[in-house]
Amino acid sequence: MSRLQSPEARLFLTSAIVLFAELVFIRWVPANVVYVTFFSNLVLMASFLGIGVGILLGRRFEPPRLPFWAPLLVITTLFILAVKIDFRPVLAGSVLAQLAASHVADPNYFVLPIIFVLVAGLMAALAMPLGPLLRAMPPLRAYAIDIAGSIAGIAAFALCSALSLPPPVWFATLGVALAARGGLRPSGGGSLLGFASVATVVAATIVLQAVVGDIWSPYYRITMFFPDNGAPFLAVNGIPHQNFYPLNSPQREAFYDQVYRWFPNRTFARVLVIGAGNGTDVDGALARGATSVDAVEIDPRILDLGERLHPDRPYADPRVREIVDDGRAVLRRTDQTYDLIVLALTDSLTLSSTAANLRLESFLYTEESLAEARDHLAPDGVLVIYNYYDQPFLIGKLAGMLNDVFGAPPIVRTYAGPRNPGAAFADGPGVTTARSLGDAVDHIDGAGALRPATDDWPFLYLETPSIAGYYIVVLAMALLIAAAAVLIAARIAGTELRRTSPHFFALGAAFLLLETRNLATFSLLFGSTWTVNALVFAAILLSVLAAIGVSARWRIRGPIPYVLLAASLLANYLVPPATLLIDPPVLRYVLAATLAFLPVFFANLVFTASFRDTRTADMAFASNVLGAVVGGCLEYAALVIGYQQLLVVIAALYAGAFVLARLRLLGDRDLAVAA
Repeated sequence: MSRLQSPEARLFLTSAIVLFAELVFIRWVPANVVYVTFFSNLVLMASFLGIGVGILLGRRFEPPRLPFWAPLLVITTLFILAVKIDFRPVLAGSVLAQLAASHVADPNYFVLPIIFVLVAGLMAALAMPLGPLLRAMPPLRAYAIDIAGSIAGIAAFALCSALSLPPPVWFATLGVALAARGGLRPSGGGSLLGFASVATVVAATIVLQAVVGDIWSPYYRITMFFPDNGAPFLAVNGIPHQNFYPLNSPQREAFYDQVYRWFPNRTFARVLVIGAGNGTDVDGALARGATSVDAVEIDPRILDLGERLHPDRPYADPRVREIVDDGRAVLRRTDQTYDLIVLALTDSLTLSSTAANLRLESFLYTEESLAEARDHLAPDGVLVIYNYYDQPFLIGKLAGMLNDVFGAPPIVRTYAGPRNPGAAFADGPGVTTARSLGDAVDHIDGAGALRPATDDWPFLYLETPSIAGYYIVVLAMALLIAAAAVLIAARIAGTELRRTSPHFFALGAAFLLLETRNLATFSLLFGSTWTVNALVFAAILLSVLAAIGVSARWRIRGPIPYVLLAASLLANYLVPPATLLIDPPVLRYVLAATLAFLPVFFANLVFTASFRDTRTADMAFASNVLGAVVGGCLEYAALVIGYQQLLVVIAALYAGAFVLARLRLLGDRDLAVAA
């Protein structure tokens, strides 16, 4: 048998394929059906469910010659393309008002379960070979190879993101990997079906991209529109996002220039714009006499479009310094002071990670972040925030947060709109010492009882700590589908459900929550960029490999791993992430990585100590993955209790896993005595 056809090579490639395919659909589905992003980990949970079901089915069926994944890949991709959202507004009236009136981005509760089922089915078909491969070698060896393959899958997709490669390349890469695994052989009907399926998907995405002209950044599907009688604008994930208005355009939103109307006789020399986008905010600062503008934009492709297409060419001005990074990370890292700091229209319309309810700007709009902006203001500096706020409570909430941070209420100007009221806020020493203002100020009561957004509870867009009813409905739907899928798969595979492991199920739920909390921690400490997320995932998997190595070298038994895990969780609870916001960044990284990844390491000592001795590696692994589906539902608890208290839920799940493990041992001893 050639090395490529060895069980180890096939397991490595299968794990890489499954992880790569998971990341492809996590990235591709919400970019085409934008309301899927409202349910942060729906595609992730569908992927975990599919992997678990695929392993269960693998107990009954050997890897089939007919590639079941092939027709499912075609059906899934064509369905996503069929329900794809591309909102094309008419020129008259407000784009956002038209969007709200059309309800085009409202969740479709008929489409959501179909997407969930299709993704789960496709992942199950891709993961079916995992079951026999996991049984083909010692459990720890199989687990180590699986993790190594997963790291390779992450690395491959990270490279695609770094190069801004479009979906046809993703799907072609998936097809090549399947061919290398042996899923597409040169002869036979199954191989022809597989080749035809990959070719169909690649062709469909190429044609669609050619027709629509999509540009794929690390965060968005970007589409440019060039109306005959208006300024060009770009849409992200099918939703209008930014207009390319010149400085003298009557369509330019009033809040861009509100601070200059308040202070008509003042020049802001040093300006920081966070959320610079295509350059409209930068353009305004330059026109009002700024001598230097630091323009921060997280998306490199949007910045490129601004450089090429903005009619006033603000990024070509030598006074402008472009910074491609997360805004909060820049605030933390810079040693500059500014006369004006602008938090521009930073509503990202996307999530920083599908494993957590965090948007790209979540940690930018917390009281701690506003305090960092305050600390970088000159003695007479001004902080300005403006945007559209479709929820009236947001204006009062932001006013209250600014009042808490600066010790004085902000000045506010609101702009009426039928569906999309806007507002501009200004606060800081330059506001409190101003003798007069050149424009009107609206009275906003920011002294209400709304909970402010903080680094532990970074949810600006929630009025109160709660889980919305539509979340509960979708999560209940996901759990019902998962339960039905597991029952059906177990019956087809001839496997009794009592052979699944509650112990490994609890470990899976706990570990997904631990992963979620680590992603939130590193997004806070180092920014919500895709590179940070990729590095965190890779570091988690490397911690898993380290734990496997320790378990292979030393047989750690009894409660010792649980004691070490409990101690590391307690340390994380007593040292909140905000206390690690220290310089230099290298020291911050060392401390944060040590604190955050010690629980990951000890959690995997717990897992590997149990997994090493299991007689049914595939059932244990399937139970663990299915537990992660429940962990994905429990992640929404952070909307109520915050990310620090999520550690309590994690600790409770691991305590339950320990009890279940002891009960299993007692049961095994009783059976041995009876025998």
